[in-house]
Amino acid sequence: MEKIIMLLAGLMMTSLVQAAPLFKEGVHYDVVKQTATTKPEVLEFFSYFCPHCYSFEPIVAEVKKGLPQGVEFKRNPVAFLGREMGPELQRAYAVATLLDVETKFSPVAFKQIQVDRKPPQSRADIKALFESIGVAGNEYEGAVDSFAVTGLVSQYDRNTTEMQIRGVPATVVNGRYLLKTESVKSADEYKALVQFLLNKKD
Repeated sequence: MEKIIMLLAGLMMTSLVQAAPLFKEGVHYDVVKQTATTKPEVLEFFSYFCPHCYSFEPIVAEVKKGLPQGVEFKRNPVAFLGREMGPELQRAYAVATLLDVETKFSPVAFKQIQVDRKPPQSRADIKALFESIGVAGNEYEGAVDSFAVTGLVSQYDRNTTEMQIRGVPATVVNGRYLLKTESVKSADEYKALVQFLLNKKD
């Protein structure tokens, strides 16, 4: 009887191993820093000028909603897309964050660029986007070159360099593990990989 129980237990463990996704360094993720953040976090790099980032928005929302308690979700706009307007939209995201309107601003910015095909050509156009979500023009103007916004932009650029981000969308878990998005076959697998890396201790 004991042998049968041991055999059944072994079969159950085998099936569980087979059911679990097998994620490997160099295939599904890269280590971009030797030390992890002190607190667990998921950091998403994106650009409003990136069509894949726009398509990725529903998955990002799912990941954010499904994160364990205590795990912080952060976003990092990059400046290397959109030519001269890339840094301006990066700065606009910092303004939206500072004014606590990012959840309103991002959908409007993505829609104008990716759906309406009318990307902003100047700060005046960006100010109009803020005004369309209820932010006064003078409030935007007072924030856009502020010390706080400039500090956020510097942090975005520092993160982009340190995490070796060369394309978007890109996700870094715990400040150490960069997901190889091209290796992921579905939204569920993406979420499983994020969870796997959140739990990874080495």
